[in-house]
Amino acid sequence: MTEKEKLHAGLLYKVDDELRAELAACKKKCVEYNTTPREDLQKREAIMRSILGKCGKNFGVESNVWFDYGYNTEVGENFYANHDCVFLDTGKLTFGDNVFIAPQCGFYTAGHPLDAATRDAQLEFAKPIRVGNSVWFGGGVRVLPGVTIGDNVVIGAGSVVVHDIPSNSVAVGNPARVIKKLP
Repeated sequence: MTEKEKLHAGLLYKVDDELRAELAACKKKCVEYNTTPREDLQKREAIMRSILGKCGKNFGVESNVWFDYGYNTEVGENFYANHDCVFLDTGKLTFGDNVFIAPQCGFYTAGHPLDAATRDAQLEFAKPIRVGNSVWFGGGVRVLPGVTIGDNVVIGAGSVVVHDIPSNSVAVGNPARVIKKLP
């Protein structure tokens, strides 16, 4: 298997020349997007559509924004990401409709082994993150690999989401925990 095939199969992989080139190409598009004036909406939309794997008709992403690969991120209708968000989309990163992300949030599908020898061998892994519909992330939220967040969820500012969050919930803290059920 190639390193890219290992990555997509959920196995430990090492960033090789093929993946390094894809990372560089995406970072180049991110720089172009981040330096294109906000007033040039058509150009910004075209660049973002070239980055994302899939997106709805109506979405907004503020600068500065960073993706690892871009093509592993899918966003639904009425998606909005505010300033300074990071999408480490080594694994699949899926957002439903009506998702709102405050500034300085991070979604990290990439991870590193706990075993030092394996980690020192520059091996890493990726686990998908899935976000449902009608989800709001407060400022500075971090979502870690392998997490699923249901529909109609609010994640409080500064939270670190390490476990799945069920639908119709408010979750806060580090680690984030459900503190309230929503109707």
